[in-house]
Amino acid sequence: MQLGTRWTAGGDPPASVPAALRVQIAAVEAVIPADQLGQPAPRWTLTWLEGRPIAELDTGVIVSLDETGEAVVRHDEQDGFA
Repeated sequence: MQLGTRWTAGGDPPASVPAALRVQIAAVEAVIPADQLGQPAPRWTLTWLEGRPIAELDTGVIVSLDETGEAVVRHDEQDGFA
């Protein structure tokens, strides 16, 4: 069993975040607009589904691994950000 974790965007991901996701997480964070109003940065949630890691940002951005082990970025359409 693998437990998930949370961390703030822009910070160092915890050691439990697989290397295969780190590059795409950094790429997503690089395009997050700077907050002009002093709001807290969004947070990532790492979970595991059928042994595969899934990192989801509070904004609805999801970074996961496909069947070949490649990191894929998508948006959660239920959050209305698609």
